[in-house]
Amino acid sequence: MLARFLTVFFGLSFGTAVLAADAPQVSLKTTMGEIVLELDQEKAPKTVANFLQYVKSGHYKGTIFHRVIDGFMIQGGGMDAKLVTKKTGQPVKNEANNGLLNASYTLAMARTADPDSATSQFFINVADNTPLDYPGRDGFGYTVFGKVVKGQEVVDKIKGVVVDDVRGQQNVPVVPIVIQSASVVKR
Repeated sequence: MLARFLTVFFGLSFGTAVLAADAPQVSLKTTMGEIVLELDQEKAPKTVANFLQYVKSGHYKGTIFHRVIDGFMIQGGGMDAKLVTKKTGQPVKNEANNGLLNASYTLAMARTADPDSATSQFFINVADNTPLDYPGRDGFGYTVFGKVVKGQEVVDKIKGVVVDDVRGQQNVPVVPIVIQSASVVKR
């Protein structure tokens, strides 16, 4: 009986470790340092595939963190340093009902009031943002699909930059924080 229990226990433990080891990771090299993101393709497969498509196409190179709110989140992936919105593909279906929470240092998709409108813009939570969790105030929430595994100190530096309102955009860093490259570092 004990041997059967240990076999099942170690089998489940090893299987979980293998799943975590297989999680893709993406490096964002910014003008303030590197952030490494681990993506949860098991719980948010469509969102992860969408994000990886933008990474592999080079979409994020030259985009900025255009919205920074200390105590809330840092948002990027959709505009260049002149605040020109980059062209995107089709939106991805909201997968916020996946059990992942908008906790500090998690990665989530930005969207409009339409729950299925997320394209390339993402945000990193810099606080526990439970109002953004499924079901949220709007019945949908914001899809979490990864977490920061390296570079939390870079996120902390970004969240503390000086911001201003620029050309109709609020909370824009005065000195642009540019994503110089985005690449898959672990498949």
